Amino acid sequence: MNNPEKTWFGDIPVTPEEKTANVLGVFDSVARQYDVMNDFMSGGVHRLWKDRLIRMIRPRKNHHYLDVAGGTGDIAFRLRKATAPDTHITVSDINHSMLSVGRDRALDKGYGDGFEWVTGNAESLPLPDNMYDVYTIAFGLRNVTHIDEALKEAVRVLKPGGRFFCLEFSHVNNPMLAKLYDTYSYTIIPKVGKLIANDEESYQYLVESIRKFPKPHALEERMENAGFIRTKSTPLSLGIVCIHEGWVGA
Repeated sequence: MNNPEKTWFGDIPVTPEEKTANVLGVFDSVARQYDVMNDFMSGGVHRLWKDRLIRMIRPRKNHHYLDVAGGTGDIAFRLRKATAPDTHITVSDINHSMLSVGRDRALDKGYGDGFEWVTGNAESLPLPDNMYDVYTIAFGLRNVTHIDEALKEAVRVLKPGGRFFCLEFSHVNNPMLAKLYDTYSYTIIPKVGKLIANDEESYQYLVESIRKFPKPHALEERMENAGFIRTKSTPLSLGIVCIHEGWVGA
């Protein structure tokens, strides 16, 4: 079955249309506190995970970059820092509120130019074929209603020889650590969401969505079915997150 997660909003059964609408509602609600909550939820470790992603990309200033579900700019700003002011970086997000936060942050950093901000669904990007050298998506793929369509879109917009990188929460294999992680996720994170963002329900969904995301080997298989080659997954922090890679054939 393609896109099995399309009928689940966290642990709640929904239609695909309801899932898309509900996810939009979640990120409308948390947009302004999203980065603050990331620090609280991960103890700041999300910054190290993102830095590791950039090191694995090995950015070049003459490449074109697309960061999908990247509204707040965290990955895009790291790419800019690792390359040059004239590097072509497109940030796409389905959510206007998240893009608004990213634009504001870019101005605060003195980045008046150099970024293209595009409202679009990862399943049907309003972007041309064979345009980008690198596609990144960080903590966004699990929120996509039809993951297989998003993977095919990534293949479409990448140039031959282009690379795909997905940083996402994953599945802890150690049973003792997994139990501790589940306890923290289900009991602490929603309460912190209520305290910081005044939104417990959205963070309850975000915790549940992690458990619905495919395991690394399953995602690699789906990436290959979408057209990627040389796929691999690199677990970080004992499997709490994983970086998934794939190439488009030349």
